[in-house]
Amino acid sequence: MNTKEAVAKRIQELCAEYDMTVNALATASSMLNEKSQNPGVVSIKKICDGLGISIREFFDTDLFDNLEQEIK
Repeated sequence: MNTKEAVAKRIQELCAEYDMTVNALATASSMLNEKSQNPGVVSIKKICDGLGISIREFFDTDLFDNLEQEIK
């Protein structure tokens, strides 16, 4: 799993956990309107703000433990 896939999966997990649709989160964070293939920290912070969680809570999952190397 690469970083982009892990971030997308984590967003889906958190939306399910907080009973929020991805569309509702997009409206709350305005992040999905950006055409970024690589969400930066600011975009992830906007997602966290929409969910009412911290960045630490966002990354507190096993998904990010064994990511593929991005630079080869």
